[in-house]
Amino acid sequence: MNRASTLIASYILVIFLCPLVVSGRPATFFEDFHVTWANSHLRQLEGGRAIQLVLDQNSGCGFASKRQYLFGRVSMKIKLIPGDSAGTVTAFYMNSNTNEIRDELDFEFLGNRSGQPYTVQTNVYAHGKGDREQRVNLWFDPSADYHTYTIHWNHLQVIYYVDDVPIRVYKNNEAKGVPYPRSQPMGVYSTLWEADDWATRGGLEKIDWRKAPFYAYYKDFDIEGCPVPGPSTCASNPGNWWEGLAYHRLSAVEARKYRWVRINHMIYDYCQDRSRYPVPPRECGAGI
Repeated sequence: MNRASTLIASYILVIFLCPLVVSGRPATFFEDFHVTWANSHLRQLEGGRAIQLVLDQNSGCGFASKRQYLFGRVSMKIKLIPGDSAGTVTAFYMNSNTNEIRDELDFEFLGNRSGQPYTVQTNVYAHGKGDREQRVNLWFDPSADYHTYTIHWNHLQVIYYVDDVPIRVYKNNEAKGVPYPRSQPMGVYSTLWEADDWATRGGLEKIDWRKAPFYAYYKDFDIEGCPVPGPSTCASNPGNWWEGLAYHRLSAVEARKYRWVRINHMIYDYCQDRSRYPVPPRECGAGI
């Protein structure tokens, strides 16, 4: 084969292996999302490149992606409610919307009393089974500026990132009989709502409506993954960048950051809760 033929063959191979990827960066909000409830409580900013979510005594609000995705990476920059946000929850998550057998990957930012650390709760639902909560106190004020929150999901693991710091790793342990979300596409969702029956100190701290309205801000919406409906070969393509060797496990630097979070900032891990699980769930021995 001559050089020209070789180049053409290589080009065809690259096209064949390249998945159909939807990317939301740079994107305006309504390119990839729609309001799911309380349209009056969601406001566009910066020509649609950013949004403000509003919670008051009348309503919270929510939005969702227009499409579902099977594997990939989703991130948003979020600036959380400043001051006294006790009783509020700002959520960013993926959900299969399949009820009894749903898959779901959650970030839930639990409001705080002024001066107390913000807590982020993560959870994993796989094949309808959840109750896998972990809670981390953030090491910065997430209401002072935007920070990037990311869910990276491939065949081997789910990683939750705060900026470039992994705070949660959920591995595929199907070989040990542990369910893993790998067959159902999921949409991307976010909500701002009142949950003072549990959100802050287990419901001891109630929402102070005198501080309302409460605002959360979002920008830099980024979705890179296999859209469903879409090419059936996309999700199984090992050439997708999020399936690459660099994402088979945490790097040495990421592993150090992850241990630092777990040692210094984790305040709850379902794997350590013997009142709920006298025998730890099978996935809890997998480590990172």
